[in-house]
Amino acid sequence: MMKHILSTLALGTALTGALAGAALAHSTLEQREARLGETTKITLRVPHGCDGEATETVRLTIPEGFYAVKPMPKAGWTLSTTTGAYAMPYMNHGTEMTEGVREVVWSGGHLEDGWYDEFTVRGSFANAEAGSTLYFPAIQECANGVADWTDTSGGQVPNPAPKLVLVAGDSSGHGGHGTDHAAKDHSGMDHSEMAGGDHPMTHEVTLGDLTLSGGYSRATLPNAPVGGGFLTVTNTGSTDDRLISVETPVAEKGEIHEMAMEGEVMRMRALDDGLVIPAGESVELKPGSYHLMFMKLQQPLVEGESVDVTLTFEHAGSVTLPLPIGAPNAKGAHDHGAMKH
Repeated sequence: MMKHILSTLALGTALTGALAGAALAHSTLEQREARLGETTKITLRVPHGCDGEATETVRLTIPEGFYAVKPMPKAGWTLSTTTGAYAMPYMNHGTEMTEGVREVVWSGGHLEDGWYDEFTVRGSFANAEAGSTLYFPAIQECANGVADWTDTSGGQVPNPAPKLVLVAGDSSGHGGHGTDHAAKDHSGMDHSEMAGGDHPMTHEVTLGDLTLSGGYSRATLPNAPVGGGFLTVTNTGSTDDRLISVETPVAEKGEIHEMAMEGEVMRMRALDDGLVIPAGESVELKPGSYHLMFMKLQQPLVEGESVDVTLTFEHAGSVTLPLPIGAPNAKGAHDHGAMKH
């Protein structure tokens, strides 16, 4: 079972020229490639903090395909690990491994926004195909903010998860299942299945002059600190309205957030004054833009289930919606979780 905090909140959007300039500000891996069947170190590079704040905690999620992980301690930081079951067992020098480290956390440190540092783990690669991409989602936590690097969609997004490409190697002494299995996420679904699993939602909810549609959330790992919600709000009236609050029973607090470019860095901030829904227009809350944030989750968001969210508008009033929970990198609502009237 998972024993510490894991998080895979993903927030992504398409960018054009601005993304290329911002790429250097992303958290990335030092290694661009890794050889199957070999033990190697993986180094996460952290180039800045959270909206000017110092980084106090760094969380690195360990993907399927990387096993027998050992983290490197850092002076001035407290090191902890999360252990859990592997989707498939690995053969480690003749011994079958069915569980191991799934997340590494360095906490209690102080990495100024203007400083740079590296965080390293060591492990082996197996049970994956040569040419496949492995993602190492990472999160930086600061006193009042989060820098999220967890989007595993592989597209041009503002918060891409650090990644590397696997190349052929000698896996005879390690991966007991060879290299003919695709890398899988914690749920056992391979990445190709996840990428094609999103379905548009057709149900709508009417609240006064507002129409709410396309709502969904994304799965998180056990004990993840935050979750997200997305939907489209259309104002058919002649007066502007405003989304002023969000509540959910699964989180201590709900907030309305915006992600936007500031120079060459993508920043996320809470909209304390709410989000205006202009008359006669639609506002899409989506990854990489406006979105709902569920802070201090009390339970994980499980793919295939739904999460109740109460939205309050300045003029239209309040409504409670069940948001279907899709894959960690979902881009739309799933058929099994459509909104109900």
